[in-house]
Amino acid sequence: MDAAGKEEISVEDEAVDKNVFKDCSKIAFYRRQKQRLSKKSTCQALLDSVTTDKDSTKFQIISEATKVPLLAEISGIEGNIFRLKINEETPLKPRYEVPDVLTSKLSTVRLISCSGDTGSLVLADGKGDLKCHVTANPFKVDLVSEEEVVMSINSLGQLYFEHLQGPLKQRATKENEEDASVETSQENQEDLGLWEEKFGTFVDVKVNGPASIGLDFSLHGFEHLYGIPQHAESHQLKNTGDGDAYRLYNLDVYGYKIYDKMGIYGSVPYLLAHKLGRTLGIFWLNASETLVEISTEPAVKYTLTQMGPVAAKQKVRSQTDVHWMSESGIIDVFLLTGPTPSDVFKQYARLTGTQAMPPLFSLGYHQCRWNYEDEQDVKAVDAGFDEHDIPYDVMWLDIEHTDGKRYFTWDKKRFPNPKRMQELLRSKKRKLVVISDPHIKVDLNYSVYAKAKEQGFFVRNHEGGDFEGVCWPGLSSYLDFTNPKVREWYSGLFAFSAYQGSTDILYIWNDMNEPSVFRGPEQTMQKNAVHHGSWEHRELHNIYGFYQQMATAEGLIQRSKGKERPFVLTRSFFAGSQKYGAVWTGDNTAEWSYLKISIPMLLTLSVTGISFCGADVGGFIGNPEAELLVRWYQAGAYQPFFRGHATMDTKRREPWLFGEEHTRLIREAIRERYVLLPYWPLWVEFPDALETFGVEDEYMLGSALLVHPVTEAKATMVDVFLPGSNEVWYDSKTFAHWEGACTVKIPVGLDTIPVFQRGGSVVPIKTTIGKSTGCMSDSPYGLRVALSTKGSAVGEFYLDDGHSFQYLHQKQFLHRKFSFCSGVLINSCADERGHYPSKCVVEQIFVLGLKKKPSSVTTHSSGGKDQPVAFTYCAKTSTLSLEKLSLNIGADWEVHIK
Repeated sequence: MDAAGKEEISVEDEAVDKNVFKDCSKIAFYRRQKQRLSKKSTCQALLDSVTTDKDSTKFQIISEATKVPLLAEISGIEGNIFRLKINEETPLKPRYEVPDVLTSKLSTVRLISCSGDTGSLVLADGKGDLKCHVTANPFKVDLVSEEEVVMSINSLGQLYFEHLQGPLKQRATKENEEDASVETSQENQEDLGLWEEKFGTFVDVKVNGPASIGLDFSLHGFEHLYGIPQHAESHQLKNTGDGDAYRLYNLDVYGYKIYDKMGIYGSVPYLLAHKLGRTLGIFWLNASETLVEISTEPAVKYTLTQMGPVAAKQKVRSQTDVHWMSESGIIDVFLLTGPTPSDVFKQYARLTGTQAMPPLFSLGYHQCRWNYEDEQDVKAVDAGFDEHDIPYDVMWLDIEHTDGKRYFTWDKKRFPNPKRMQELLRSKKRKLVVISDPHIKVDLNYSVYAKAKEQGFFVRNHEGGDFEGVCWPGLSSYLDFTNPKVREWYSGLFAFSAYQGSTDILYIWNDMNEPSVFRGPEQTMQKNAVHHGSWEHRELHNIYGFYQQMATAEGLIQRSKGKERPFVLTRSFFAGSQKYGAVWTGDNTAEWSYLKISIPMLLTLSVTGISFCGADVGGFIGNPEAELLVRWYQAGAYQPFFRGHATMDTKRREPWLFGEEHTRLIREAIRERYVLLPYWPLWVEFPDALETFGVEDEYMLGSALLVHPVTEAKATMVDVFLPGSNEVWYDSKTFAHWEGACTVKIPVGLDTIPVFQRGGSVVPIKTTIGKSTGCMSDSPYGLRVALSTKGSAVGEFYLDDGHSFQYLHQKQFLHRKFSFCSGVLINSCADERGHYPSKCVVEQIFVLGLKKKPSSVTTHSSGGKDQPVAFTYCAKTSTLSLEKLSLNIGADWEVHIK
């Protein structure tokens, strides 16, 4: 939602106004590190200081510039992960280490010290095929896999560590006294922001001086990097020039500029590198402002100036250098060694958790705007969907539903009977989502504020009082979600007895939680505000929103006594946010370029663990033309989180307001989403297809569907790349097929979005559509069986009650496997642990790519007789259609095609 406040900054200017948001040249720790690194000082590992226990190996590092010892710690973690921590050996006070992100106490693997050369240390995992080779002088760590160096750390000598100091007034004053990293002359102080950093009218006072850290990583043979969301940028990370680093700093940027590396709403300090035969990940666990520089030297064609295979290898090898810099904290980095993309995804999930299992309704379509005016408006919009035969699952209410922007309240004139409104939605098995932001209106008559103030639950300013800033309600204080007691209290606010007017179909949207502070520095909180444990805001800025979503999700679980899955959408996020719900791309604009950029933005979120993600359909800001709106619905229908949303000064844009033909097209797009409801994991395929490494206008939805949204106005044809030289691809509508490893031209009328099913897959679908997901729980299924070049196919099917944790605690779920081979389709159990009775039947089966018409088709169920089945066969598309079946989805059966 518009966080700038329109009275302050115009829509067009905010995202690019460098008076509001910093670029690298205005970030003092970036200037300091660049200046120091230009002077080339080195660090040395003191290998005579090595100590080893069962969990880790530790040694000292000394910088020739500071002479102050650092302590390095290397540990192995189960699943082929290495962890490197570097901290001050004896800091003035503890430095911030990010809590609550890692899943639990990680299982360490004992690293065995192998004999290295003099001046080096070799640590190997138990299997011996992964090694950390530590060189003492200058300090460097090589990650070696099967005798090949795949990554080097500090090979460019960019290890940087500013040591905490006592307050300036307590320090002896000497002209040009050396501090822990740079000179503190008056001139340097102002330029390098050592003790004070100025930006506009704001002055950031640093009690313990500068405390930034940095380290470089060289990736050998890699040119393709992905990750470090959130930026409105290409999926593949670009080289950064001077002053052009990727910034990770959660900010409320209304109508953000696209193809820009500035930080926006969320930060995941994790990137992946991929080349033929190997994928790696680097997870930099730091919640302070972070900058990432990337420099790729592409492979050079081998010229015969030298002979022999060694010379050739050296000649063709590319390299990418990644330089991480953070304002404070410690160096705590995880090296994910793969070797495959799916291995890296599993390693990252082991560290930060998997995407929470969403309630089924949240995979349906969501209807939102700022704001639906009142109960009558909600009733009319809800009825409009039914009148136009468009399914939807969730109605959303923005800030205007509250009493004066006081969260957990209702505007008594607009929403006098919220429970009655929710009962209307419940009657159609629909849900309601309302907004709850982290700022709390300063008003002692507002119980949430009064109770939080009384208990000291707000973030404090550096003078000790409650921090106050301006946001939607006017003057506001901000709950300190980093405090476990505050989170526990906040979770309790969602109890039905506490949240008057709420019911069990009400779910939550956390917005403005970067946190957004109007008229604050860069529209956010001052860095020297103080949190629980006396930590300054600068230490943990990027994790603030993560904690609000955590507390909200926990509150929704608690109100159901632990039985029901929560749904929480958050705008601000960090590594691990996937455990608590969904994320969206914030305040986008109703322009074709924003539809186009949404695809790489969502791909980047997905590969960094946050797969339940989406973009506001139609664009939040401005008024989309009908063609753009249709194309956006077609794209959104194949993206995990599917919500239409618009800001308050836009024209109404419910799906039926653009004429009969456009209504039909939007209806088709949304209904296609509901057809595919049985199929919704998200994964990455084709790690060996070099042509796909830079693709960002199409994507795989799970392992079976390839989607190519149309993102250009008036398009009549698109080029679709179909990967995989041994693959065959089927048009999901016409069933026409193509061999892989080629680009095909596909005609695209306004009713067409190119979607292809991969040969060798089985996709379960719903054959009838209801008003909402809840109305479809007993409706029948169909199977689309797309044969591979070898004439086989496999697929899976998962079913549970769609709302509770019974799948987890009581193993109440159904997991089935479909396989087609030698003319027989088999439905068998994929997981014996699960039990979930279902009356649902498979009533329709399409077999695509069947080369000849069969003579007979029969079904065989265990304990029953073979039953003949009527069928039709289309020779033109090589498609066999079986209709009017009645095969229980949860039972063992076979279909024989002869």
